[in-house]
Amino acid sequence: MNGWLLAAIVAAVLVLVVVKRLRGEPVTIRDLFAGPAVLTGLGVLFIAKADGVTGTDIAWVVPGALLGLGLGAARGTLVRLFEKEGVLWQRYTGRTFLVVIASLLISAGYGAFAEHMGMHPYARPTQLTIGVSFLGESLLIYYRARKTGTPFAPEQESPLAFLGRRSR
Repeated sequence: MNGWLLAAIVAAVLVLVVVKRLRGEPVTIRDLFAGPAVLTGLGVLFIAKADGVTGTDIAWVVPGALLGLGLGAARGTLVRLFEKEGVLWQRYTGRTFLVVIASLLISAGYGAFAEHMGMHPYARPTQLTIGVSFLGESLLIYYRARKTGTPFAPEQESPLAFLGRRSR
């Protein structure tokens, strides 16, 4: 897939997620973890297929991923969790966006420093950076959600479920 097309798809999905979370949405396990898992997996696959990735690159990727997890977890502390219609909902707050901006700046600074110190730019794919950040957020939201005792929302059928159905 063309890199620009993939970037456009990732950007569109991120905008959709942020808009949904600004309005508030029910918390489901799939919504929490599917997106971060796919993005993180794509990032790892991108690194695995990249030519010339060295041990030095990986030595920068691992702490960068841990930094992303931590920044996502910080964002997850500011997501408002509440009960609505008997299930758990989440909503981004204004403070959540302050952490988003700070996270972007910190992550960009780390990336620039890592590249200055010799890390190849292709060893730090955007999908991995975004994926681990959302994974950190999701892990913390999951932890906080479990502590509330409010049930998660039931899973909705995937919009792509029709692809797996057999015609009769």
